[in-house]
Amino acid sequence: MLRTKLLSLAFSACALFLLAPKSHAQISIGIGVGGGPPVCAYGYYGYAPYHCAPYGYYGPEWFSGGTFIGAGPYYHGGDPHFHGYVNEHFDERHGHYGGPYPGAGEHYHAYGNGEFHGNAQHDIHGNDFQGGGHH
Repeated sequence: MLRTKLLSLAFSACALFLLAPKSHAQISIGIGVGGGPPVCAYGYYGYAPYHCAPYGYYGPEWFSGGTFIGAGPYYHGGDPHFHGYVNEHFDERHGHYGGPYPGAGEHYHAYGNGEFHGNAQHDIHGNDFQGGGHH
């Protein structure tokens, strides 16, 4: 009787194993920073921890159709040598800025004529850009 029960159990286990759908192994490797880019109305600083930048920090060349082209590891513009104007008075690294940052759900609005006042050029990593070239 015990032998019959064991054979029946073994047969049932084999049947379930053979009838189960095949699954494909999947491996995922993430390199770089976790998650995606910050969601910020006026972009985010090009250096860790990638805080949202306030209105007026990035010049208009950092936006395409109202969308920030990215900075740091999240840069998605086409030119890896891109640099553009910023206003360092809004840069938290320099300790100048103590004003408001964009609120949750705030949306980009373009600069008016003559409204942006850049005083430095940065590369996509937030570094000062020295020299000629293109942007």
